[in-house]
Amino acid sequence: MTDISRRESVLAFDDRMATVDFRISHTAHITVDSEVCRSCTTRACLVACPAKLFVTTNDGGILFNYEQCFECGTCYAVCNNEGAITWNYPEGGHGVVFRHG
Repeated sequence: MTDISRRESVLAFDDRMATVDFRISHTAHITVDSEVCRSCTTRACLVACPAKLFVTTNDGGILFNYEQCFECGTCYAVCNNEGAITWNYPEGGHGVVFRHG
């Protein structure tokens, strides 16, 4: 594949989002302990999440908006504060669903 054809095959974020559905559960599959997060100096989850679902709160904590999570586990992998993020698979039948064509 040439550099030109590789660049042409890259999808814009909105185009990628059009290829997925989210079956949203009533309970979050990822929980964040804001008390632990307040002392975090890197806040890696804020920049590492490909869907930008982590946001800071007015009191210095971090909130996770799970509704459009890709379930990639990046947040859990980059977090260096033990106990800050609890990650589980969504309940059966919930979560991200990739559509074909």
